[in-house]
Amino acid sequence: MTLPRIMVAPNGARLTRKDHPALPMTIPEITATARACQAAGAGGLHAHVRDAEGAHVLDAGLYAELLAELERETPGLYVQITTEAVGRYSPAEQRALVETLRPAAVSIALREITAEEDDRLTARFFATCAEAGTEVQHILYDAADTEHLARLVASGTIPARNLAVLHVLGRYTAGQVSSPADLDAPLAAQEAAGLAPDWAVCAFGAAETDCLLAALRQGGKARIGFENNRLNRDGSIAADNAERVRDLVAAARAEGLSL
Repeated sequence: MTLPRIMVAPNGARLTRKDHPALPMTIPEITATARACQAAGAGGLHAHVRDAEGAHVLDAGLYAELLAELERETPGLYVQITTEAVGRYSPAEQRALVETLRPAAVSIALREITAEEDDRLTARFFATCAEAGTEVQHILYDAADTEHLARLVASGTIPARNLAVLHVLGRYTAGQVSSPADLDAPLAAQEAAGLAPDWAVCAFGAAETDCLLAALRQGGKARIGFENNRLNRDGSIAADNAERVRDLVAAARAEGLSL
C-alpha cells in the first residue's frame, strides 16, 4: 500500500463539539463523515475512537467495530488507526493495540513508541507490524525526530521497506498557525538524513490548504481535517470535514495537481 494523496483526520484526540458542532465523536458519526469525505475526494481516513464519555481511547474493540463499519460503508477507503498516547497510554499499551487489532494501517509518533529507550522492544514491534502487513506511518514533529528515525532505519530497528512519515508543521498548541515555509525544514532534514519515504504533511490554521498544496507540489501527500484545523482557505469556518476536503481538492485542481 501507499499513502493516499489526501487523508482526512476528522476528530483527533482532544477536540469536542464545543470546538465544532460537526466534529464526529461516535462510530456512526465517524462513518458518515468518512463517507462524505470520500465522496468529496479523500482517499483515506485517519481514525480516532472515543469512549461513551467522548474521551480518546486505544480500544481494540471499538476500533474493530469502526473498521467493520467503514469496510461496509466506504469500500476502497484507506483507513489508518492511531496509537496517540495523549499523555495517557504507555508504549506497551500502544503496541498491544496494534498487535491485537492487526490493522491494515496505523500512525505512530516515533517519540512516543520509543519512550522506553529499548531498541529490542521497538525492533520486535515493528517486525510484528511488517509480518502482519500493517503499514506504519511514523509521525515526526521536528528534525530530531527525523534524525532518530534515520538512525533506527540504519540499525535495522525499523524496516526501511515501505517507509512512510507524516511531518507535522508546528505543534498541537493553542493558537498554532502553520505556514507553507514551515515545510522547508522537515524536507531538508529528511534529505540530510538520507531518507526517501512516502511522506505527508499536516498543518494548522487558515493556511492549512496552502501548506498542503505546497506538499502536493513537491510530491508529498496531504492530511486535512478538523483534528488540525477547522478553517477554510478564505478564513471562513468549514461546515464539516467534507468541506475542508472540497476546499483542498478545488485548489489542487485549479493548479492542475494530480490527485
